Amino acid sequence: HREFYLAAAVGRSVHTYNVKRLGIVAVSNTLPQDITCLAADRMLIFASYDNILHAFARNKEVVHTYEGHKARIHLIQPFGDHVISVDVDNVLIVWNIQSEEEYLQIDFDKATFAISAILHPSTYLNKILLGSEQGTLQLWNIRSNKLLYSFPGWGLAVTTLEQAPAVDVVAVGLVSGHIIVHNIKFDETLMKFQQDWGPITAISFRTDGHPVMAAGSPVGHIALWDLEEKKLMCQMQDAHSTAIAGMTFVPGEPLLITNGADNALRVWIFDGPGGTGRVLRSRMGHSAPPTKIRYHGQNGEQILSAGQDGTLQSFSTVHEKFNKSLGRGSINKKKSKKKGLKLDTMALPPITAFASEVAHQSDWDGIVACHQGNITCTTWNYQKTSMGAHKLRPEEFSKHKPIDIYATAVDITSCGNFTVIGMSNGRVDVYNMQSGIHRGHYGKETAHEGAIRGVAVDGLNQLVITAGSEGLIKFWKFKMKDLVYSTELPSSPSGILLHRDSGILGIAFDDFTISVLDIETRKIVRTFSGHHGRINDMTFSPDGRWLITSSMDCSIKTWDLPSGCLIDCFLVDSAAVSLTMSPTGDFLASAHVDDLGIYLWSNRSLYSLVSLRPLPADYEPSLVTLPSTCPMQDVDVSGDEEPCDEMIEYVSPEQLGEQLVTLSLLPESRWKNLLNLDIIKKKNKPREPPKVPKSAPFFIPTLPGLIPRYIPPEEENDTQSKVVNLGILALKSDFYIHLEEALSTNEYKAPLDLLKSLGPSNIEVELRGLAPEGGGSMEVMLSFLRMIGMMLNKKYNFELAQAYLALFLKLHLKILSSEPKLLEELSKLSMQLEETWIHLRALFNQSLCVLTYMKSALL
Repeated sequence: HREFYLAAAVGRSVHTYNVKRLGIVAVSNTLPQDITCLAADRMLIFASYDNILHAFARNKEVVHTYEGHKARIHLIQPFGDHVISVDVDNVLIVWNIQSEEEYLQIDFDKATFAISAILHPSTYLNKILLGSEQGTLQLWNIRSNKLLYSFPGWGLAVTTLEQAPAVDVVAVGLVSGHIIVHNIKFDETLMKFQQDWGPITAISFRTDGHPVMAAGSPVGHIALWDLEEKKLMCQMQDAHSTAIAGMTFVPGEPLLITNGADNALRVWIFDGPGGTGRVLRSRMGHSAPPTKIRYHGQNGEQILSAGQDGTLQSFSTVHEKFNKSLGRGSINKKKSKKKGLKLDTMALPPITAFASEVAHQSDWDGIVACHQGNITCTTWNYQKTSMGAHKLRPEEFSKHKPIDIYATAVDITSCGNFTVIGMSNGRVDVYNMQSGIHRGHYGKETAHEGAIRGVAVDGLNQLVITAGSEGLIKFWKFKMKDLVYSTELPSSPSGILLHRDSGILGIAFDDFTISVLDIETRKIVRTFSGHHGRINDMTFSPDGRWLITSSMDCSIKTWDLPSGCLIDCFLVDSAAVSLTMSPTGDFLASAHVDDLGIYLWSNRSLYSLVSLRPLPADYEPSLVTLPSTCPMQDVDVSGDEEPCDEMIEYVSPEQLGEQLVTLSLLPESRWKNLLNLDIIKKKNKPREPPKVPKSAPFFIPTLPGLIPRYIPPEEENDTQSKVVNLGILALKSDFYIHLEEALSTNEYKAPLDLLKSLGPSNIEVELRGLAPEGGGSMEVMLSFLRMIGMMLNKKYNFELAQAYLALFLKLHLKILSSEPKLLEELSKLSMQLEETWIHLRALFNQSLCVLTYMKSALL
């Protein structure tokens, strides 16, 4: 697409980025193991793990697999219709890309020629150049399987080979740090350079008109050499904090792309004086596993993460371009910058705990962090993405730094003005966030006898809760610093977590149990046991209903607080060291042992019905693979097969209880307008009668109905008779027949169901037909009244009984008043109606009374 893309191996999959914006454009399917070797040609990306080589098409799916190596593959070279791979046992195989067959296999003797680099010199047809650990080079013709020439070399192992922009010229990187620019046609050295930082890890040439060669080193520096002047042009020190793994100039552009094991991908542009490069774009994560992660703010879009590499970073759950690094902690930032990363003695150890608040983050620092084994707590500014202005520590330690006392726990008030810091000697201090001034401490000398395991401030700055390793939890007045309450715990706590909105405190213990304490009543309201390892972290769902915990037993469990049950549990490959739930409730983020990534788990209850029934006591949790940027080909569905995960559909019974008054589920239009049908009919009457067409229609008229039937012509011309045929009226309707039957059986369900299925006008016709002049009889009218009586007795379809009875009385009042049998039935109904209504009215009045009291009373 006239665009440049770069492929990078990320764990088990390949990520493809466009160079223009470093935006991720494709993620390949995952392979069974981590990728160890990567190469690409015009169409395919080749990736290998162990002894198997795969080819990805469209940057996504595996289309070819090449199996035949006995040992781990360490070099790959795409070569036209073929791909060449070399394993650590020194076997070179040439594969036919399409047929996946071996075209050629050459075994080299490790003692005399151990292959360490491979290159196809441009314009050399069917030929490859091999570099060895012995220092010699060999030029082979792959097609005829002949060794064409052996170069004596320089007596030092070759680490890398790179084609120069000039034909026949190749750059050879050696283990000593020498770079030899060599003409392979005449076997003569054109120029020789040396760098002082160890072996050459990568070489690349600029192709945009500047004769510059770049070389990478194992310590992360890059040297740029001017090929015309044959001298060092400039150095880019600390381009990466680890060895340069890959380095390529973009063809025809002054851009250099580099990556390293520090989990960073950088694009450098060369537009400054002296030929040095500056970072144009970069994507980076932690270079050592994260130890603590927390969502920042209320929109659920940023995760703050502190890693073992000493950095604090912010990751966006929306797009990588919003990621930012707040840098490393340092005692003196200015001195550190002068010295550079490698010699930085001022660098602070990794962050062990931190707290963040967005309330005043644009005015002053909003993040406080404790460092491993260090008494000084640092502040950080999210807006400026840097370390903040203050170093927080008690005044008596301002001159000297104690070895055995360090900060263990920290919390920020919800207003962002104060921070509370707990120490390993039991001391708890308060500092102002804006000025960094010490605002006092809790207790006479120390708040606790043991080390502080957790501090928390409630949502209104009324209480500070502290937990000590001696097994006490104490409640202090935030402002006055007085002790309000102290309670002894069953075991020593390892950490606490407060859900500010609901005032629930989660406490993790050293005996692997978890308790939940209500800070209003100061009582332990729930206790959970079930973990078999140290509890690493806890997080609450935004509504405070769930507590999610992770432990060293590699499980992640979700506890439902209202019911006090375990509702979800799954196992992961490596234990989760930190957990945080999104404030919007959509994701759970986790960081794992020896893993650089932060993994997001989506909350299934947002997308489908999930039963939150407690898991059985003998529940065996399944092992879930960690989420990757792309699903695996065989998606793990083991969790979805269990019947208990799906919500069983609840069908509501017709009537919940016999003593309850139950309404029908019919729409109001079916029964509300029954009394006003004559008014509706008048309103809907057409202004003038429809006109008959003068001429015969073009189409033959048909009878209305699903099956079209033509009207015979004689029927059409027939003059309608004015005499009413009483025989037609004598036909009894279904409703009538059901009512007649019900007189003997006393079962009124059938006629009622029939009435419920009819529309308002049909109901009126049916009820009219019950009177003797409409073709009915007294018995059927009596049967209808009994049906209403049954409905009132059973107290269901209550509003239908009222509507049908009202219409019946309106239509047949004359007949009813002259018939003693019917009058007797009516007086019974009247009593029933009265009783039910008095009961209902009492309930309504009671509810209304309570409501008005709640609204108006001063509680």
